[in-house]
Amino acid sequence: MRILVIGRGGREHTIVWALRKNPKAEHIFCAPGNAGIAQLAELVPIGELEFDKLVQFAKDKAIDLVVVGPDDPLAAGIVDAFEAASIPVYGPNKAAAEIEGSKIFMKDLLHKYNIPTAKYETFTDYAKARDYLAAQPVPIVIKADGLAAGKGVTVCFTREEAEQALKDTMVDKSFGAAGDKVVIEEFMTGQEMSILAFVDGETVRAMPAAQDHKPAYDGDKGPNTGGMGTYSPLPHIPQSIIDEAIENIVKPTARAMVSEGRPFRGVLFGGLMLTPEGPKTVEFNARFGDPETQVVLPRLKSDLLEIILASLEGRLGDVEIEWSDEAAVCVVLASGGYPGSYPKGLPIDGLDATAEGLVFHAGTAEIDGRIVTAGGRVLGIVGLGAGIAEAREAAYRTASGITFEGKQNRTDIAAKALV
Repeated sequence: MRILVIGRGGREHTIVWALRKNPKAEHIFCAPGNAGIAQLAELVPIGELEFDKLVQFAKDKAIDLVVVGPDDPLAAGIVDAFEAASIPVYGPNKAAAEIEGSKIFMKDLLHKYNIPTAKYETFTDYAKARDYLAAQPVPIVIKADGLAAGKGVTVCFTREEAEQALKDTMVDKSFGAAGDKVVIEEFMTGQEMSILAFVDGETVRAMPAAQDHKPAYDGDKGPNTGGMGTYSPLPHIPQSIIDEAIENIVKPTARAMVSEGRPFRGVLFGGLMLTPEGPKTVEFNARFGDPETQVVLPRLKSDLLEIILASLEGRLGDVEIEWSDEAAVCVVLASGGYPGSYPKGLPIDGLDATAEGLVFHAGTAEIDGRIVTAGGRVLGIVGLGAGIAEAREAAYRTASGITFEGKQNRTDIAAKALV
């Protein structure tokens, strides 16, 4: 098979790595890819949103399967574009991807079908939003409606922070057009948990739970990022709670999308909060998570390509999906200054001495034969082991041998699981 993977980050590197395990994957292309993906696939210099060029490339190269990684092209209808050209593509169409593309759509869907989530109100008018906010207790959460590269959510612990976040989002357009509409949501307490699932209509095959670390600094301090590290499984969370979340949130959401005439096919990602009242929905994403993919796919004993093909052929429910008992921990190495402004083009040293762990490239490029930084999140270092402690030690051991100017990473990834 000739496969085209769309995307350029650590998620896509992991997807390519997993797809290559199947001998049917004779040739994998990645558009546009990164320096790490280039070691496993042929890079294609076409952007993720250049649909016409991507479709033409797929026709020219007789591509048998397209796998879409990022959220932006899904929300913009990339699946519809490939389907219109009769090219097999894995991912939700534009209508189904709105579950991530619009937080208002997602919240209204959950409310309509009585799926647990935080109380909320939505606004398009800044003055009305400001008046509503003034009457609410803090902490409170301000969310831009649209996609904002994982950074459109602000948890506000003081009234001043909340007022500033609302102004930044709706007036100063910190997140661009994504902030034209906002969700103001009650603050939920508890541990967060991510559940990814292969979904085809009402068929839901959940993956092992993972836990991300969004804040930039140790102790969950600092601004939110796209994710500074993650781990799986979650030994400190009872399986009964995880099962409850799948039965009461993930499966009903898949059914709700069918009822709405937007059947979901692809990977549905539930970001959940384990509140004192039980699991509740924080968000849904319409694709593999990043960096959750980096710890979930290494635990997949079954074949990813076969799962994708089964889903496209309507037989996902018939496929046996096995998972390893091994633990996986991912530590993200980020550029100095991230999630704010950061330099690019800095040489990365130590990549040739990482045989022990898995190193997934997130923001890298090759210039004059050297691999250099090219993004905020640069590398995802994954350690595997019999338990979280062993996997964590392996990840940090590998991470310590990789250096670049300004390198930053959290030192407490997965520490919650060891308490």
